[in-house]
Amino acid sequence: MIRALLVFLLIAVPAAAEPVRLKDLVEFDGVRGNDLVGYGLVVGLNGTGDGLRNAPFTEEIMSNLLERLGVNVTGESFRPKNVAAVFVTARLPAFARTGGQIDVTVSAIGDATSLLGGTLIMTPLNAADGQIYAVAQGTIIAGGISAEGEAARVVQGVPTAGIIPSGARVEREVAFEFQALSSLRMALRSPDFTTAARIEGVINAEFGQRVSQMLDSGTVVVDLAAANMRSPAHFVSRIENLVITPDTRARVIVDQRSGTIVMGQDVRISRVAIAQGNLTLRVDESAMVVQPNPFSEGETIVVPQTSASIEQAPGTGLAEVQAGTDLSEVVAGLNALGVAPNDMIDILKSIHAAGALHAEFVVN
Repeated sequence: MIRALLVFLLIAVPAAAEPVRLKDLVEFDGVRGNDLVGYGLVVGLNGTGDGLRNAPFTEEIMSNLLERLGVNVTGESFRPKNVAAVFVTARLPAFARTGGQIDVTVSAIGDATSLLGGTLIMTPLNAADGQIYAVAQGTIIAGGISAEGEAARVVQGVPTAGIIPSGARVEREVAFEFQALSSLRMALRSPDFTTAARIEGVINAEFGQRVSQMLDSGTVVVDLAAANMRSPAHFVSRIENLVITPDTRARVIVDQRSGTIVMGQDVRISRVAIAQGNLTLRVDESAMVVQPNPFSEGETIVVPQTSASIEQAPGTGLAEVQAGTDLSEVVAGLNALGVAPNDMIDILKSIHAAGALHAEFVVN
C-alpha cells in the first residue's frame, strides 16, 4: 500500500513546470460569458411529471401559459402527470450575436421523477440585470433513467436533469465595444507575482518595446496604442499563444475521506523525528437468554453481555525523517515511516503544526 502511494505521488506531480499558453493562464478584460436563468414548463412526460398537489406552482405557470395562448382556464382544475416545472440555465458566450444558438440545461424543481422525452416550452432566459437575452425551447436529452414497481425502484444517473443542445436562440447582445479599448487588462486565473512578471516580460519581448506592465499579482495591463496593432482583436490573437512557464506556491492537498495525498513539486520538509502508533478500542455486545426451570413460575428475559478491550499497535517508534531538497526525497522520507495513507495524513498535519512542512497545507 505504501509503495503504491509513492508511485501515485510521483505520477500526480510533474518533475518540472511545463510551459503554458497565455490564453490558458489569463482572462482578457471584457472577453467573458454571462449566466442566464429562466423558469419554464416541460410537457410530454410519460406520467413522470409533478404531482400538482405537491407542486402548485406548476399548475399556476401552466394556467398562465394557456391564457397567453388564448385558452380560458379560469376556475378550471388541472391534474395532469405529464407536466413539470423546471429551471433553465445557460451561459451566454462572449461576443454572442443575435440569432446565434447556445446549449441549455434543464432541471426539475418539483417532485417530477424524470424529464426523459419531455419538451421544454418557450422559456425566456434572463441575465443578472433582469433583461431577456435568449429564449429556449426544444426536446430534452435526459442523462438517466428511472423504473419502478409496487415494491421496488431503480434509478440510474440523474433523470430529473437534462440538456438541450443549441436549445436557446440569442435575442439580445451584450453591449460592449471591444474595438474601442485603448488598453487591455489581463486577469490571472491563479494570481502570482512571478507569473505576472513573466507574462509582462514575454509580451514586451514579442513587441520589442515596453507595451505591458504588471499592476499586481493578478493583473497585467497592455497599452494597445504602443503595440501599434490594427485592433484589440488583432493584438489578442498575436499574444494569446505566447508560451509562459507559470510559477505556483508549494502545496500539500489531502482528502481525508478517500485518503488521497497530492504534493506540489516545490514542497520541502525540515529534519524531524516522528513517533506514531494506533490505539484501538473494541466493544462487543452479545445477548444471553435466561429461561425459568420447567413447570416453575417466572418469565424468560434477555441479559446483555458486554466485552471491552483496548489494543495498542506497536507503531513506528521514534523515526527520523531527513530534510528533503526535492519532491522525490520528501516522498521517500515519509514512506520510510511505513504507515498507511490515512495515518500519513495525520503525520503531515503534525509536521505542519511543528513548522517543519514548508508548504501551504490544504485539507478537504
